[in-house]
Amino acid sequence: MTFVVGLTGGIASGKTTVANLFHDQFGIEIVDADVAAREVVEPGSEGLQALESRYGNKVLLPDGRLNRSELREIIFSDEHEKQWVNQLLHPLIRRRMLEQLENINSAYALLVIPLMVENGLQSMADRVLVIDVNEKVQLERTMQRDHVSEQQARSILAAQANREQRLAIADDVVKNDAKNQKLLPQITELHQKYLALCRENL
Repeated sequence: MTFVVGLTGGIASGKTTVANLFHDQFGIEIVDADVAAREVVEPGSEGLQALESRYGNKVLLPDGRLNRSELREIIFSDEHEKQWVNQLLHPLIRRRMLEQLENINSAYALLVIPLMVENGLQSMADRVLVIDVNEKVQLERTMQRDHVSEQQARSILAAQANREQRLAIADDVVKNDAKNQKLLPQITELHQKYLALCRENL
């Protein structure tokens, strides 16, 4: 089995930037929970069929794809339905990620799971890398990137695990607070460390 580095961090912490640097600089392949989550509800999928049989075609767009805003409406207005949807989709997403990890060809895999702490998925990784950023920077970046008010940005942050909870599961940390943080030296160092760990695990 491939050595798996789990990558996580709060909103606007720079997860995608860091993952892309590992990929572009060192050819490390990425398995992304957000991508897997989209794939398990594609037209014809088991996930989408189950959603349609429960909610009817109001959860479908005219072209047969999932109507995400309608599904979001359902789960935000009813905790019971939210649980049902999570119980349906989480195992499918996990299975999809495991399938993708089986097909990794790079020295190790980067498993990007934004809600790793919240969903208790750190056990899927051999090592956890947390992209750490202070809350003030997170708020500013979220407001700027997603064009939301400070109040909305704060409520997004409040719905996620906090910084301490994420750091508690970290084996490694990338600091990404500064505006033009020099990430590459940190990532190069980690890459060498992970290659050494891969050799140990052979």
